[in-house]
Amino acid sequence: MVSRDQRRRQLAREKYERQRQRRSVEQRRTKRRNVVLASVLAVVLAAGLTAYVSAGLTGRDDDADRASAPPSPSRAPDPCDRPAKGSPSARTWKKEPAMSLDTSASYTAKLATTCGAIELELDAGKAPHTVNSFAFLAGQGYFDHSRCHRLVDQNIYVLQCGDPKGTGQGTPGYTLPDENLKDPRLKGGVYPAGTVAMANRYDGQSEKTRDSGGSQFFLVYQDSKLPPNYTPFGTVTGGMDVLEKIAKAGSTPDPQTGNTAPNATVVIDKASVNKS
Repeated sequence: MVSRDQRRRQLAREKYERQRQRRSVEQRRTKRRNVVLASVLAVVLAAGLTAYVSAGLTGRDDDADRASAPPSPSRAPDPCDRPAKGSPSARTWKKEPAMSLDTSASYTAKLATTCGAIELELDAGKAPHTVNSFAFLAGQGYFDHSRCHRLVDQNIYVLQCGDPKGTGQGTPGYTLPDENLKDPRLKGGVYPAGTVAMANRYDGQSEKTRDSGGSQFFLVYQDSKLPPNYTPFGTVTGGMDVLEKIAKAGSTPDPQTGNTAPNATVVIDKASVNKS
């Protein structure tokens, strides 16, 4: 016959075993939850990295926070007109266009946008591959009817264009070498207001991701602290007021792509390059 003390010890053992099993179950649940959270975080970081390499910008934590924030309930009126009739280009090319640039000549560009004209002076002598490609793509109508897909208005101040897909993922099918990265205008790691520079897929770590420019470019509308990794190939000579108008309308973050699309309807109706 089991004594009272033996029964008490048996009940204590059973209670301890039940507690141990509950702790084990809870530990497994916690481990699974942590794995799931880690997976979600990895996806978020990957999305942030994709935004960084596509945009050719700097991948800041505050950019990621803005990308995951809900859209603002209030929005400034759209200051731009409706786009001209036409569809974005779907063309691509297998290799960089043959060099046809006269590096001793002067080249200018005009972006006729829905928000107003933006005029550029291009640095053919300092960035010949980039300017040659830009002129080629403009001549092919590649930029026409394309939306400027990204506006950054915190810490760095740029409007990014040049992707007919409007997602930040589009390319002309070829890549360009980095050029003019030691331009004296880039003092103290700052791209001054009015700079026109190429976006690229450099990840800040692997040299294999250098020389990865394509068609996407950004217009700096306010001095922006950026590492000198993005080919400066021109200067805004007219239309800074247009860029300021676009910036004033703000942007809306897209948690899926990481882009911060301008609230203004910024579409390049026509891009042209002229030699003089």
